[in-house]
Amino acid sequence: MNPPNRRIGPRHPRLGAAGFRAARWLSARLFAAAGFHQIGAEFATQRIAHVRDKLQRGETVYLAGLGPPGTHNSGVALVEVTQANGPRLIVNNEEERFSGNKHTTEYPKDSINAMVATLRGIGRDIGDIDAWLTSWDYPVLAGTIARSVLEEAPQSLRLLRTTEAAGFDGRRLDQMTRTPKILARQLGLAERVPLICLPHHDNHAWFSFAASPFTDNGEPVAIAVLDGTGDKGSISLYVADDGAMRQLSCNDSMFDSLGAFYSVISSTQGGWTWLSSEGRYMGAAAWGDMNRASNPYYARLRELLDLGEDGEVRLNRALANWYCDPFDHPYKAALIDILGPPLKPHQLWNPDAVLRVEDIRHRPDTQDRLDKAAATQLVFEDAMIHVVNHLLRLTGASRLVLTGGVALNAVGNMRLLEHFDEAWFANNQHRKARLHLWVPPTPGDPGVTIGAAWLFAHLAGAPRGAPMTHAFYCGLPPAPDEIASALQAADIASTRIGDISTAEGRDAVADLMAYLVARNGIIALYQGAAETGPRALGHRSIFANPCDVQARERLNERVKYREAIRPLAPMATLEAAMQCFDLHEGASDANYNAYNYMVLTAPSKPGARERIPAVIHADGTGRIQIVRAEDDPLTYAYLKALGRHIGVEMSVNTSFNVAGPIAQTPRQAIDTLRRSKGLDAVLLVANDGAVTAAWPGGGRDSGRFTGWLSEWRKRP
Repeated sequence: MNPPNRRIGPRHPRLGAAGFRAARWLSARLFAAAGFHQIGAEFATQRIAHVRDKLQRGETVYLAGLGPPGTHNSGVALVEVTQANGPRLIVNNEEERFSGNKHTTEYPKDSINAMVATLRGIGRDIGDIDAWLTSWDYPVLAGTIARSVLEEAPQSLRLLRTTEAAGFDGRRLDQMTRTPKILARQLGLAERVPLICLPHHDNHAWFSFAASPFTDNGEPVAIAVLDGTGDKGSISLYVADDGAMRQLSCNDSMFDSLGAFYSVISSTQGGWTWLSSEGRYMGAAAWGDMNRASNPYYARLRELLDLGEDGEVRLNRALANWYCDPFDHPYKAALIDILGPPLKPHQLWNPDAVLRVEDIRHRPDTQDRLDKAAATQLVFEDAMIHVVNHLLRLTGASRLVLTGGVALNAVGNMRLLEHFDEAWFANNQHRKARLHLWVPPTPGDPGVTIGAAWLFAHLAGAPRGAPMTHAFYCGLPPAPDEIASALQAADIASTRIGDISTAEGRDAVADLMAYLVARNGIIALYQGAAETGPRALGHRSIFANPCDVQARERLNERVKYREAIRPLAPMATLEAAMQCFDLHEGASDANYNAYNYMVLTAPSKPGARERIPAVIHADGTGRIQIVRAEDDPLTYAYLKALGRHIGVEMSVNTSFNVAGPIAQTPRQAIDTLRRSKGLDAVLLVANDGAVTAAWPGGGRDSGRFTGWLSEWRKRP
């Protein structure tokens, strides 16, 4: 028998399994009638054969990966495929960027309109799209929801009221099932658009592997999808070898989930909602006791996850209750005894409830709350290591692709590199090796729209495609008239400052940017297509001086209006990154490509905190982004110029947003400037290379930007 505070697995597994099979069977028929087709169905098989034939004839194929309404981060990706080169990503449009609603579940109307404009801009049209693919296998997802509701009945029947716990917005069910008709109407087509359902974790896994720098050299590549949940489970393991990928296991559980564990604890202890709490809580952990031997909560919180055989991670249901009631009553009494009562939904975002490191001097419970965050991070890292330990033993691999929303935990990713060192490989694989890790810039659900198209191309026989080097794929570069229209506001001043269409012009604009930042100015850069994924990487970024000890405080309090626990990221040339941080050998593939996307932290070197205090977090690490000249010429030139002005080719980089998604359009960029009191200026780059600076006008003009601009122009 299980001890009183331990229960692993659901109460009614057979009932849950029967419910899964019945709901999947019924849903497959209902969804097929609505225009959704699973892999293996007649329509999907015919489409794969059609695309394969086109590719073999040397024709170019276009595929659209769709994140329909109902699941968070809806959007659309457009992928071009040839037999010679494999898939090539053209755009990955996230609806949140166009609507302004972060992690939106709404129908991606604006994303699709922008994708169609891109398609027509390259001389194609909607008739050239050979297949529309969805980012979830909906019949399987319906079965998983049914299983989750039945396996803990009757208490789990409450889940029917809160389908958001699965990352699924039940309020949009009708709109989601009508997507083939809605899409046809939007595109002006007479017949509904048939959609092919691709498995969620397969999408994550294949794209992340195919875009990685790991070549097919005869050695397997391990792939771990660690998620909140997929359409079948929350942890799926794969291996890729000789150009093929096969699934090794899926845990078939929505709640035996690292993502759910971290989301629930970070929300109910930190005071933020799901999808907003996780990154904040990871930042908070650095202020707590990160020592397993001395942290007062770690040992008991460790009981919340059972780390079983074959890399299994299972929830201790004697402590947790989020498999029944994730929002109103997520803890059982035993977990309340460990962590205290959870914050209720009505308390989230309340300033009196949110965890603030600033309160540490006058709120006695703040250090205690930070220690809970540290304990949560430590338990999370234990579980990650446990899963990867099994996967590497099973596959004999030394290269790992980590993906799924959990892979955004940059500190945990660093711990994997530290743990799986040469000693581990000597003891467990009996060879000289160490872990090599890669995480894509879009490990979460904004990446599965790309993944659906990438996977379908693979099923049709296309090669895997080129490795990924940047993430600038969301929307189109702004036209001059779009920028001009956005600047027509009485409270905004603007002037043209240069043109980056030539190397000389680009270097001049970059020098002006560096000149402003060297004087502790705070500027935003808006250029080209936006970054896809959650990190700003130089196209929608706010820059500040990393040497300025006050930069973090000013950015958090007067520009971004966010908590001090959140770190600022260092953007750097490779040379500067290597000077200031210990880049890990396990992230060195393709010239340290793994550090291109802010998904991996690195320890700072001695003296770095004194030299670049703004970008060193409380634990002495930095979430680095390395910039390459070939991927982002203007930002690279800015970093080189900054080196001449401040002595280090490194900048503070944080996303160009205020309490919402990253600014997508010129109008959104100006609205963000307007909302941010501490932002000196935004530089907007049109698609013809013209650069315009905008700053607060009228009574809000501090004179800082115009004064610096005048000084810069007067220099010899």
